[in-house]
Amino acid sequence: MTYLRDALRARVGEFIELRRDIHQYPELAFEEHRTSNLVASKLETWGYSVKRGLGGTGVVGTLKRGNSSKSIGIRADMDALPIQEKTGLHWASQKPGLMHACGHDGHTAMLLAAAQDLSEDTAFDGTLHLIFQPAEEGGGGALRMMQDGLFDLFPCDAIFAMHNMPGVAAGHFVFRDGPAMASSDYVTIRVQGIGGHGAMPHRCADPLVAASSIVMALQTVVSRNVDPQETAVVTVGAMQAGQANNVIPAMATLELSVRALKPEVRRLLEQRIKALVAAQAESFGVSAEVDWKPGYCVLVNSLEETNFARDVALKMFARERVNLQGPALTGSEDFAFMLEKVPGSYLLIGNGDGDSAGACMVHNPGYDFNDDNIAVGASYWVQLVKTFLN
Repeated sequence: MTYLRDALRARVGEFIELRRDIHQYPELAFEEHRTSNLVASKLETWGYSVKRGLGGTGVVGTLKRGNSSKSIGIRADMDALPIQEKTGLHWASQKPGLMHACGHDGHTAMLLAAAQDLSEDTAFDGTLHLIFQPAEEGGGGALRMMQDGLFDLFPCDAIFAMHNMPGVAAGHFVFRDGPAMASSDYVTIRVQGIGGHGAMPHRCADPLVAASSIVMALQTVVSRNVDPQETAVVTVGAMQAGQANNVIPAMATLELSVRALKPEVRRLLEQRIKALVAAQAESFGVSAEVDWKPGYCVLVNSLEETNFARDVALKMFARERVNLQGPALTGSEDFAFMLEKVPGSYLLIGNGDGDSAGACMVHNPGYDFNDDNIAVGASYWVQLVKTFLN
């Protein structure tokens, strides 16, 4: 199937330029107006039926061939991050404090390149839905699109998504069935004490000391409450209390990130954290409030669809370029919500390894999507669609 990759490479320059254009004008969650308009106009030009504004700024392009009732969805994310870019590239972000530091510009370009190729193909039989999603970076854009009727308006028998992965050789693919990415919950702990003069601590109930003890006690949740063979993360990312060295504050606040790869472990973490905080607060004579904000759920790839996606890759690429069962990741993805509704698979494409530029990790001011992946990823999407809708 090298002819397919060669054909896409022959005209990939258009999509490299498109990717770099998107990169220069990054847009945060639910603000992807320029990007979504660009996507929609391209799809309309190629003959897709286009739905704009789903989930705010989401776009769905639909292409139907033949008479089959089979349908497939392919999703790409579009939003950027509040990071100041430091790549020094001539296509670097033109918006201060914003950049495409996770490669969503590349994901969009790959799917658009595949969309153009598929629009010229009459060899498949069924319905293709291309889903361009806003607000993956913590905004819950997948849920918003679903709440707006994504799968009622555009039913899919299976759904797939691809994300670039620094640290993996460029153009290599990584698959995993079962739990593949962690749930992510956001926790705020407010410790209320009695403030006062730093010279008279006996007249106070110090929330800072209590909060410090809570931080240390939280380290035992994973090490002593979770099965060592399971994956869990409890990170205290922020502590805020007081402003002066001679004042005992009245309140201390902790911000936590809590992650798990199984729903039952996720529930255990919530139970243990809440119980531990209550016990610690009581022991210090203060009160504590735990504000638990559920975030993204565990991303679980269905076995049948993952096997299908693996087989497509194995027929297209050399065996050494395909990792059939890569490790689970403790990062999170709201594509997980789509997978709760429709069977499918989330796969990775390597962005570069070793000392290559593509090895720079995502969410880093020096990161950039590897343009060599556009033809590779697009050709994979084309073949996956044509195989599914054969």
